[in-house]
Amino acid sequence: MKARRSKVYFVDMRSTATNSQIARLKKSLHKAGVDSLASKGELLAIKVHFGELGCTSYIRPIYLKTIIDVVTQSGCLAFLTDTNTLYVGTRSNTVEHIKTAVANGFSYASMGIPIIIADGLKGANYEPVRIEGSALGEVKIASDIVNADALLVVSHVKGHELTGLGGALKNLGMGCGSRAGKLEMHSGMEPRITDACTGCSRCVKWCPAGAIKVTRKRARIDSTRCIGCAECIVVCPFGAIKVNWKWDARFVQERMVEYAAGAMKGKRGRIGFVNFVMDISPQCDCYGFSDASIVPDVGILVSKDPVAIDQASADLINQQVGIPETAVTSLRAGSDKLKNIHPDVDWRIQITYAEKLGLGTSHYQLVKLK
Repeated sequence: MKARRSKVYFVDMRSTATNSQIARLKKSLHKAGVDSLASKGELLAIKVHFGELGCTSYIRPIYLKTIIDVVTQSGCLAFLTDTNTLYVGTRSNTVEHIKTAVANGFSYASMGIPIIIADGLKGANYEPVRIEGSALGEVKIASDIVNADALLVVSHVKGHELTGLGGALKNLGMGCGSRAGKLEMHSGMEPRITDACTGCSRCVKWCPAGAIKVTRKRARIDSTRCIGCAECIVVCPFGAIKVNWKWDARFVQERMVEYAAGAMKGKRGRIGFVNFVMDISPQCDCYGFSDASIVPDVGILVSKDPVAIDQASADLINQQVGIPETAVTSLRAGSDKLKNIHPDVDWRIQITYAEKLGLGTSHYQLVKLK
Protein backbone atom coordinates (compact mmCIF):
# COMPACT_ATOMS: atom_id res chain seq x y z
CA MET A 1 0.00 0.00 0.00
CA LYS A 2 1.39 3.39 -1.00
CA ALA A 3 2.17 5.68 1.95
CA ARG A 4 0.20 8.90 2.26
CA ARG A 5 2.22 11.96 1.26
CA SER A 6 1.69 15.48 2.58
CA LYS A 7 2.19 18.45 0.30
CA VAL A 8 5.07 20.77 1.15
CA TYR A 9 5.26 23.94 -0.93
CA PHE A 10 8.76 25.20 -1.72
CA VAL A 11 9.88 28.74 -2.54
CA ASP A 12 13.56 28.87 -3.51
CA MET A 13 15.93 31.82 -3.12
CA ARG A 14 15.79 33.09 -6.71
CA SER A 15 14.05 36.38 -7.53
CA THR A 16 13.39 38.56 -10.56
CA ALA A 17 11.67 41.91 -11.00
CA THR A 18 8.49 40.15 -12.13
CA ASN A 19 8.65 37.06 -9.91
CA SER A 20 10.10 37.90 -6.50
CA GLN A 21 10.55 35.52 -3.61
CA ILE A 22 8.08 37.58 -1.57
CA ALA A 23 5.43 37.20 -4.30
CA ARG A 24 5.96 33.43 -4.37
CA LEU A 25 5.80 33.27 -0.56
CA LYS A 26 2.36 34.87 -0.73
CA LYS A 27 1.33 32.38 -3.41
CA SER A 28 2.56 29.43 -1.32
CA LEU A 29 0.49 30.52 1.68
CA HIS A 30 -2.65 30.50 -0.48
CA LYS A 31 -1.78 27.18 -2.12
CA ALA A 32 -1.20 25.47 1.24
CA GLY A 33 -4.42 26.87 2.73
CA VAL A 34 -2.49 28.66 5.45
CA ASP A 35 -4.23 31.92 4.53
CA SER A 36 -7.57 30.68 5.90
CA LEU A 37 -6.72 29.12 9.27
CA ALA A 38 -8.86 31.64 11.17
CA SER A 39 -12.04 33.47 10.14
CA LYS A 40 -13.17 37.01 10.89
CA GLY A 41 -13.05 37.76 14.61
CA GLU A 42 -11.20 34.54 15.51
CA LEU A 43 -7.88 34.58 17.36
CA LEU A 44 -4.83 33.43 15.39
CA ALA A 45 -1.60 32.85 17.32
CA ILE A 46 1.47 33.28 15.11
CA LYS A 47 4.23 31.40 16.96
CA VAL A 48 7.69 32.75 16.23
CA HIS A 49 11.11 32.96 17.85
CA PHE A 50 12.16 36.61 18.14
CA GLY A 51 15.84 35.71 18.62
CA GLU A 52 18.00 36.40 21.65
CA LEU A 53 19.55 39.87 21.79
CA GLY A 54 22.74 39.61 19.72
CA CYS A 55 21.47 36.73 17.57
CA THR A 56 21.54 37.59 13.85
CA SER A 57 20.05 34.46 12.27
CA TYR A 58 16.39 34.83 13.27
CA ILE A 59 13.69 35.30 10.61
CA ARG A 60 13.85 38.72 8.96
CA PRO A 61 10.91 40.98 9.85
CA ILE A 62 10.01 41.61 6.18
CA TYR A 63 9.16 37.92 5.75
CA LEU A 64 7.00 37.83 8.86
CA LYS A 65 5.17 41.02 7.84
CA THR A 66 4.41 39.45 4.46
CA ILE A 67 2.87 36.42 6.19
CA ILE A 68 0.86 38.64 8.53
CA ASP A 69 -0.52 40.69 5.63
CA VAL A 70 -1.76 37.51 3.93
CA VAL A 71 -3.32 35.73 6.91
CA THR A 72 -5.08 38.81 8.31
CA GLN A 73 -7.01 39.39 5.07
CA SER A 74 -9.66 37.05 6.53
CA GLY A 75 -10.37 39.58 9.28
CA CYS A 76 -8.96 37.32 11.99
CA LEU A 77 -7.43 38.77 15.15
CA ALA A 78 -3.79 37.74 14.78
CA PHE A 79 -1.02 38.21 17.33
CA LEU A 80 2.68 37.34 17.45
CA THR A 81 3.61 35.07 20.31
CA ASP A 82 6.35 33.09 22.00
CA THR A 83 6.97 31.76 25.52
CA ASN A 84 9.51 32.76 28.14
CA THR A 85 12.78 30.88 28.48
CA LEU A 86 14.24 28.75 31.26
CA TYR A 87 17.74 30.15 30.97
CA VAL A 88 19.39 33.43 31.88
CA GLY A 89 19.07 35.80 28.92
CA THR A 90 16.92 38.56 27.48
CA ARG A 91 13.69 36.56 27.09
CA SER A 92 13.11 35.00 30.52
CA ASN A 93 10.22 37.32 31.42
CA THR A 94 7.59 39.10 29.36
CA VAL A 95 8.95 42.64 29.81
CA GLU A 96 12.47 41.83 28.62
CA HIS A 97 11.11 39.43 26.02
CA ILE A 98 9.05 42.13 24.32
CA LYS A 99 11.94 44.61 24.58
CA THR A 100 14.13 42.06 22.79
CA ALA A 101 11.50 41.51 20.11
CA VAL A 102 11.30 45.25 19.47
CA ALA A 103 15.11 45.58 19.36
CA ASN A 104 15.21 42.80 16.76
CA GLY A 105 12.65 44.55 14.55
CA PHE A 106 9.33 43.07 15.73
CA SER A 107 6.85 45.59 17.12
CA TYR A 108 3.27 46.78 16.60
CA ALA A 109 4.63 49.58 14.44
CA SER A 110 6.53 47.21 12.12
CA MET A 111 4.20 44.19 12.16
CA GLY A 112 0.75 45.77 12.54
CA ILE A 113 -0.37 43.25 15.17
CA PRO A 114 0.38 42.97 18.91
CA ILE A 115 2.94 40.79 20.66
CA ILE A 116 1.52 38.60 23.44
CA ILE A 117 3.84 36.33 25.41
CA ALA A 118 1.72 33.21 25.73
CA ASP A 119 2.70 31.99 29.19
CA GLY A 120 2.42 35.25 31.14
CA LEU A 121 4.84 37.57 32.91
CA LYS A 122 7.08 34.89 34.39
CA GLY A 123 6.13 31.87 32.32
CA ALA A 124 3.73 30.48 34.92
CA ASN A 125 0.49 30.56 32.89
CA TYR A 126 -0.37 27.22 31.34
CA GLU A 127 -3.20 24.76 30.71
CA PRO A 128 -2.79 21.01 31.35
CA VAL A 129 -3.46 19.01 28.17
CA ARG A 130 -3.94 15.23 28.14
CA ILE A 131 -1.98 13.30 25.50
CA GLU A 132 -3.08 9.72 24.92
CA GLY A 133 -0.34 7.18 24.31
CA SER A 134 2.43 9.43 25.61
CA ALA A 135 5.01 8.85 28.34
CA LEU A 136 4.08 12.06 30.15
CA GLY A 137 0.32 11.60 29.91
CA GLU A 138 -0.25 15.31 30.40
CA VAL A 139 1.65 18.37 29.19
CA LYS A 140 1.73 22.01 30.28
CA ILE A 141 0.96 24.23 27.28
CA ALA A 142 1.11 28.04 27.47
CA SER A 143 -2.39 29.35 28.15
CA ASP A 144 -2.69 31.71 25.19
CA ILE A 145 -1.64 28.96 22.77
CA VAL A 146 -4.46 26.77 24.09
CA ASN A 147 -6.96 29.64 24.07
CA ALA A 148 -6.23 30.72 20.49
CA ASP A 149 -8.66 29.48 17.84
CA ALA A 150 -5.93 28.69 15.32
CA LEU A 151 -2.14 28.49 15.20
CA LEU A 152 0.48 29.40 12.60
CA VAL A 153 3.99 28.16 13.45
CA VAL A 154 6.73 30.15 11.70
CA SER A 155 10.16 28.61 12.27
CA HIS A 156 13.80 29.32 11.46
CA VAL A 157 15.37 25.95 10.59
CA LYS A 158 18.85 25.31 11.96
CA GLY A 159 20.96 22.75 13.77
CA HIS A 160 20.39 22.22 17.46
CA GLU A 161 22.67 21.00 20.22
CA LEU A 162 19.96 18.92 21.96
CA THR A 163 17.67 17.86 19.13
CA GLY A 164 19.97 17.88 16.10
CA LEU A 165 17.36 19.74 14.06
CA GLY A 166 15.41 22.79 15.15
CA GLY A 167 12.33 23.28 12.99
CA ALA A 168 8.55 23.22 13.24
CA LEU A 169 8.35 20.39 15.79
CA LYS A 170 10.77 22.10 18.14
CA ASN A 171 9.09 25.50 17.74
CA LEU A 172 5.75 23.82 18.39
CA GLY A 173 6.82 21.60 21.30
CA MET A 174 9.56 23.36 23.24
CA GLY A 175 8.30 26.74 22.06
CA CYS A 176 4.70 26.31 23.23
CA GLY A 177 5.47 24.78 26.60
CA SER A 178 5.35 26.90 29.75
CA ARG A 179 8.47 27.26 31.89
CA ALA A 180 7.31 24.30 33.97
CA GLY A 181 6.85 22.41 30.71
CA LYS A 182 10.33 23.28 29.49
CA LEU A 183 11.71 22.06 32.79
CA GLU A 184 9.84 18.79 32.32
CA MET A 185 11.25 18.36 28.82
CA HIS A 186 14.82 19.01 29.96
CA SER A 187 14.64 17.05 33.21
CA GLY A 188 16.36 13.98 31.78
CA MET A 189 19.56 15.87 30.97
CA GLU A 190 22.46 15.08 33.31
CA PRO A 191 25.53 17.14 32.36
CA ARG A 192 28.89 16.27 33.90
CA ILE A 193 32.21 18.11 34.11
CA THR A 194 35.26 16.49 32.49
CA ASP A 195 38.99 17.01 33.03
CA ALA A 196 39.03 19.62 30.25
CA CYS A 197 37.53 22.15 32.69
CA THR A 198 39.78 25.15 33.48
CA GLY A 199 37.53 26.74 36.08
CA CYS A 200 36.83 29.82 33.93
CA SER A 201 33.33 30.25 35.50
CA ARG A 202 31.54 31.04 32.24
CA CYS A 203 29.04 28.23 32.88
CA VAL A 204 28.38 29.61 36.37
CA LYS A 205 27.21 32.92 34.92
CA TRP A 206 24.85 31.22 32.43
CA CYS A 207 23.26 28.64 34.74
CA PRO A 208 19.67 29.79 35.52
CA ALA A 209 19.36 27.40 38.45
CA GLY A 210 22.56 28.39 40.26
CA ALA A 211 23.55 24.73 40.08
CA ILE A 212 27.22 25.27 39.15
CA LYS A 213 30.05 26.41 41.39
CA VAL A 214 33.80 26.53 40.88
CA THR A 215 35.89 24.98 43.63
CA ARG A 216 39.61 24.20 43.39
CA LYS A 217 39.70 25.58 39.84
CA ARG A 218 37.04 23.17 38.56
CA ALA A 219 33.33 23.60 37.96
CA ARG A 220 31.00 21.29 39.86
CA ILE A 221 27.31 20.67 39.14
CA ASP A 222 24.81 20.17 41.95
CA SER A 223 22.52 17.51 40.43
CA THR A 224 19.77 18.34 42.92
CA ARG A 225 19.52 21.88 41.50
CA CYS A 226 20.33 21.23 37.83
CA ILE A 227 17.27 21.70 35.57
CA GLY A 228 18.84 20.09 32.51
CA CYS A 229 18.60 23.13 30.22
CA ALA A 230 22.05 22.34 28.71
CA GLU A 231 23.07 25.99 28.39
CA CYS A 232 26.37 25.15 30.07
CA ILE A 233 27.27 22.71 27.29
CA VAL A 234 27.11 25.37 24.59
CA VAL A 235 28.75 28.25 26.47
CA CYS A 236 31.76 26.21 27.65
CA PRO A 237 34.66 27.31 25.42
CA PHE A 238 36.65 24.13 26.18
CA GLY A 239 34.00 21.46 25.52
CA ALA A 240 34.42 20.33 29.11
CA ILE A 241 30.75 19.55 29.83
CA LYS A 242 29.29 16.32 28.50
CA VAL A 243 26.05 14.35 28.73
CA ASN A 244 24.95 10.82 27.90
CA TRP A 245 23.63 11.74 24.46
CA LYS A 246 22.36 8.26 23.61
CA TRP A 247 19.77 8.49 26.37
CA ASP A 248 19.40 12.21 26.98
CA ALA A 249 18.83 13.27 23.35
CA ARG A 250 16.06 10.68 22.93
CA PHE A 251 14.45 11.73 26.23
CA VAL A 252 14.37 15.42 25.28
CA GLN A 253 13.16 14.87 21.72
CA GLU A 254 10.35 12.48 22.63
CA ARG A 255 9.04 14.76 25.35
CA MET A 256 9.34 17.73 23.02
CA VAL A 257 7.15 15.90 20.50
CA GLU A 258 4.60 15.12 23.21
CA TYR A 259 4.44 18.84 23.91
CA ALA A 260 4.00 19.47 20.19
CA ALA A 261 1.02 17.11 20.31
CA GLY A 262 -0.35 19.12 23.22
CA ALA A 263 -0.03 22.40 21.33
CA MET A 264 -1.85 20.89 18.34
CA LYS A 265 -4.66 19.30 20.33
CA GLY A 266 -8.07 20.73 19.51
CA LYS A 267 -6.73 22.60 16.48
CA ARG A 268 -6.45 19.88 13.83
CA GLY A 269 -7.03 21.44 10.43
CA ARG A 270 -6.45 24.88 11.89
CA ILE A 271 -2.66 24.79 12.16
CA GLY A 272 -0.17 25.82 9.50
CA PHE A 273 3.61 25.76 9.28
CA VAL A 274 6.18 27.95 7.54
CA ASN A 275 9.84 26.92 7.70
CA PHE A 276 12.61 29.35 6.72
CA VAL A 277 15.54 27.22 5.57
CA MET A 278 18.09 30.00 5.41
CA ASP A 279 20.82 31.38 7.67
CA ILE A 280 21.23 27.74 8.72
CA SER A 281 23.33 28.10 11.85
CA PRO A 282 24.67 25.13 13.88
CA GLN A 283 22.89 26.17 17.10
CA CYS A 284 19.49 27.56 18.00
CA ASP A 285 18.62 31.27 18.14
CA CYS A 286 18.60 31.28 21.95
CA TYR A 287 22.17 32.54 22.22
CA GLY A 288 23.49 36.08 21.91
CA PHE A 289 25.45 35.16 18.78
CA SER A 290 24.98 33.30 15.50
CA ASP A 291 27.67 31.12 13.93
CA ALA A 292 28.16 30.98 10.15
CA SER A 293 25.64 29.11 8.00
CA ILE A 294 26.71 25.52 7.31
CA VAL A 295 25.13 25.39 3.82
CA PRO A 296 23.84 28.02 1.35
CA ASP A 297 20.35 29.41 1.88
CA VAL A 298 17.71 27.01 0.54
CA GLY A 299 14.37 28.84 0.69
CA ILE A 300 10.96 28.74 2.37
CA LEU A 301 8.65 25.76 2.96
CA VAL A 302 4.91 25.89 3.71
CA SER A 303 2.69 22.99 4.79
CA LYS A 304 -0.05 21.87 7.16
CA ASP A 305 2.03 18.89 8.30
CA PRO A 306 4.81 19.56 10.85
CA VAL A 307 6.48 16.19 10.29
CA ALA A 308 6.57 16.49 6.52
CA ILE A 309 7.86 20.07 6.57
CA ASP A 310 10.68 19.20 8.99
CA GLN A 311 11.65 16.08 7.02
CA ALA A 312 11.70 18.13 3.81
CA SER A 313 13.76 20.86 5.51
CA ALA A 314 16.36 18.33 6.70
CA ASP A 315 16.51 16.65 3.30
CA LEU A 316 17.04 19.97 1.51
CA ILE A 317 19.80 20.96 3.94
CA ASN A 318 21.58 17.64 3.51
CA GLN A 319 21.32 17.82 -0.30
CA GLN A 320 23.42 21.01 -0.31
CA VAL A 321 27.19 21.21 -0.58
CA GLY A 322 28.55 22.31 2.80
CA ILE A 323 30.26 25.68 3.19
CA PRO A 324 34.01 25.38 3.92
CA GLU A 325 35.46 26.79 7.14
CA THR A 326 32.18 26.53 9.05
CA ALA A 327 31.03 24.11 11.76
CA VAL A 328 30.29 21.42 9.16
CA THR A 329 33.19 19.22 8.02
CA SER A 330 31.31 16.84 5.72
CA LEU A 331 30.88 19.06 2.66
CA ARG A 332 29.67 16.46 0.15
CA ALA A 333 26.15 16.94 -1.24
CA GLY A 334 23.91 14.24 0.23
CA SER A 335 25.87 13.78 3.45
CA ASP A 336 24.02 14.28 6.74
CA LYS A 337 25.14 17.81 7.68
CA LEU A 338 22.93 17.87 10.79
CA LYS A 339 24.50 14.68 12.13
CA ASN A 340 27.94 15.97 11.21
CA ILE A 341 27.67 19.15 13.30
CA HIS A 342 26.08 17.30 16.25
CA PRO A 343 27.41 13.73 15.92
CA ASP A 344 26.04 12.55 19.26
CA VAL A 345 22.44 13.52 18.46
CA ASP A 346 20.10 11.66 16.10
CA TRP A 347 17.69 14.30 14.77
CA ARG A 348 15.47 11.61 13.24
CA ILE A 349 14.16 10.60 16.68
CA GLN A 350 11.72 13.52 16.70
CA ILE A 351 10.46 12.67 13.20
CA THR A 352 9.88 9.00 14.02
CA TYR A 353 8.18 9.71 17.34
CA ALA A 354 5.96 12.43 15.85
CA GLU A 355 4.77 9.93 13.24
CA LYS A 356 4.09 7.39 15.98
CA LEU A 357 1.91 9.90 17.85
CA GLY A 358 0.02 10.72 14.66
CA LEU A 359 1.21 14.32 14.22
CA GLY A 360 1.93 13.82 10.52
CA THR A 361 3.97 11.83 8.04
CA SER A 362 7.58 11.98 6.89
CA HIS A 363 6.42 11.13 3.36
CA TYR A 364 5.93 14.30 1.38
CA GLN A 365 5.42 15.75 -2.07
CA LEU A 366 7.61 18.80 -2.65
CA VAL A 367 5.75 21.33 -4.81
CA LYS A 368 8.05 24.05 -6.14
CA LEU A 369 6.42 27.44 -6.69
CA LYS A 370 7.43 29.02 -9.98
